[in-house]
Amino acid sequence: MAGRENRKEEFSEAKDIVNQLAVIIRTSAIHDTGNVAITTAIGKFTAIINPLILAEKEILLELGGEFFFFNETRIRYPLEYLTSFDFLAREFKKRGLGSIVFRATLKSEDVQGFLRAFIASASSLEPFEALAEAIADIGSLGIGRLRKIRDEEKTEGTSDVRKMVKKSYFNAVSYTRGVISKIKSGEKVNIKKAKRVVESMVDMILEEEQLLLGMTAIKDYDEYTYHHSVNVSILSVALAQRLGMSKRSLTELGLVALFHDIGKIEIPSEVLNKPTSFTDDEWRMVQKHPFWGVRAILKMRGIDATAARAAIVAFEHHMYHDLSGYPKTRESYELDFFSKIISLADQYDGMTSARVYSRIPMPPDRALSIMMERSGTQLDPILFKFFINMIGVFPVGTLVMLDTKEMGLVYQSDSAFLDRPKVMVIINGKGERVDKYIVDLTEKKSDGKFLRTIVKTMDPNKYRISPAEYLL
Repeated sequence: MAGRENRKEEFSEAKDIVNQLAVIIRTSAIHDTGNVAITTAIGKFTAIINPLILAEKEILLELGGEFFFFNETRIRYPLEYLTSFDFLAREFKKRGLGSIVFRATLKSEDVQGFLRAFIASASSLEPFEALAEAIADIGSLGIGRLRKIRDEEKTEGTSDVRKMVKKSYFNAVSYTRGVISKIKSGEKVNIKKAKRVVESMVDMILEEEQLLLGMTAIKDYDEYTYHHSVNVSILSVALAQRLGMSKRSLTELGLVALFHDIGKIEIPSEVLNKPTSFTDDEWRMVQKHPFWGVRAILKMRGIDATAARAAIVAFEHHMYHDLSGYPKTRESYELDFFSKIISLADQYDGMTSARVYSRIPMPPDRALSIMMERSGTQLDPILFKFFINMIGVFPVGTLVMLDTKEMGLVYQSDSAFLDRPKVMVIINGKGERVDKYIVDLTEKKSDGKFLRTIVKTMDPNKYRISPAEYLL
């Protein structure tokens, strides 16, 4: 039992190791490694890590996707450490660095030597090789190359994973359709039954974030309500896991997000599905759906803390960060944290979906541009920064033209290079439709220049291209 407690303590200190390493690297980019600010920071770093090296014999700090792992256990961290984790992940990726192994207790000169090599390697055409060569004589540590997860090495496995992701997504859509149908017919619904559906999505997001985010590119006009609820749930959970929230909190958030728009079932279909603009009376009716959402949730079976949170979010999700939205309240107050996250996801998915009054969905990059203008007023500015980092400058599903004249859909974002995602090419440089193939926009030529670059975004509707059809 004591051994297990000690191990928990070691893992809890792992977040401090990553945070302090980020501090050292950021500081060494400004000062010489002999500067007092650096030596002091190094002293703090070695004081944390050396006792753990002695206890574990060897420590492996590894980057896997967007997360750091300490001896194969994922490191969880508080919100205040998020910028440090994000910074260090970017710096690792710039150098193709996947892991650092600490084999023996560190001396200050070992860390100084590593820092000099780390900073210098950034300007090399082959940064990983430059770093490995420069630290070859430092016996207390070594490095490993960044592994490309599930690319070449797991081709067959990826196909199975995609099937699981699809199943999880469409199970959630089916569940949402069933719940709305039951509520409309006056049946009682137990909110707790949604937990299993959401837990499946949370597991997928923790393991296959990019694949599940890709599913939110599905914008079914005929079943907008159901897909929108699931998409908002996925986007909210994906954002929250980057904020370091626990799995239990992610599941609660996912549940709450599924029910955020439940009040719209009270709006007559002839109003909700009206192809023209609302009259003043109709708009006032639409603005009542937050109240109706609260009422619908409180009528459910098994009211508990999660249901109460769902009612709060149903009420607040259109109020906006600066409270300029609706409903209006007599006094100003801080919105629930879940409301801030869900309103971001709600706006993004709503703008990028085809609806009755907007048959042509807005391109993802245009939606992000509008949201950027709303940051600080309608949207929480800090959360929006992390949302952009998650979605990318060119979100999954965006149709892009490359400088090679190839045209394709953004397939997967890279948080280290937000403007250089992976692209699924569907039209070659000659303007011919081809069997889809994936290109990585971070790939470089021998002279260090990028092989391909995005020139502009395109309207998929103009070319009769359905992003979801290709991405699925």
